[in-house]
Amino acid sequence: MTGFPAPLEALSDRVAYLPGAVNSVVVTGSGDRALVVDTGLDDTQARKLLRAVQAAGLTPAAILNTHSHADHHGGNAFLRRQLPDLPVYAPPVEAAVITHPLLEPVTLYGAAPPTELRGKFLLAPASPAQPVASGEQVLGGIPVTLIPVPGHALDMYAVQVGDVLYAADALFSPDALDKHPLTFCADSAAQKASAAALEGLAGVRVTLPGHGAPTGDLPALIRANLAAYERTTQAVLAAVQAGPAGMDALLARVCAALNITMVNPAAVLLNRAVVSAHVTELQQRGQVRLAVQDLHLTVHPA
Repeated sequence: MTGFPAPLEALSDRVAYLPGAVNSVVVTGSGDRALVVDTGLDDTQARKLLRAVQAAGLTPAAILNTHSHADHHGGNAFLRRQLPDLPVYAPPVEAAVITHPLLEPVTLYGAAPPTELRGKFLLAPASPAQPVASGEQVLGGIPVTLIPVPGHALDMYAVQVGDVLYAADALFSPDALDKHPLTFCADSAAQKASAAALEGLAGVRVTLPGHGAPTGDLPALIRANLAAYERTTQAVLAAVQAGPAGMDALLARVCAALNITMVNPAAVLLNRAVVSAHVTELQQRGQVRLAVQDLHLTVHPA
């Protein structure tokens, strides 16, 4: 394969991506087989992806989902309707959620979710994902290296193919960081550790984040992400230092400090999870403690 036709954008002779709200990646091997990495939110992105892959003279041989957030696997169902035998692979914990997607809104809400939390942004169609281990793997006949980068999700992979790194949501473009000051995470300490560890990868020429444009400067992208993640930690700490409060009150304080407006229940639940993750990190640092006060779970300065 020596080139990729538009709308695919080449990152190397083996790797291209389809730009979108979530980037979808196409990895080739020998012959006309292709591994599709992350299929987007819904049928719209998946349809564009399939057309682009077929226009390049390729046939999808497998899907790899880097993690189980709906915007990265919501397009699986469309591709599998067109290619019913197409296998789906994902990190082990994420594979369970992709197979049983109700787990995502249940985890955020803590119970069977109400109607407002069952939209496509939190509840993707189910697809039968197979767990795949990290390291050197061959998926659909295509060799790739899967790198554990937990934090944004509990069990996420970045993908390296030669000198190309698809960082998934371990790293975000500067524009994405500016747009979403409360960058989602399940474990903020792991999120920082995973981002920092990517700087140790050898031979990376170009890095593609899950959201945003590719860059040739991986260290600068890592620094920007680590700074953004730590800003959130410090905003949560400042909110706690303003006085003991429950998670919802802390969320309101953090949103006021970062000039964030929330207009729907899903945004509240997602941002509340971010604050909760940073509270856990701050507790691990010995800077805050949890207590029950007036029948409320509250966070206090240590």
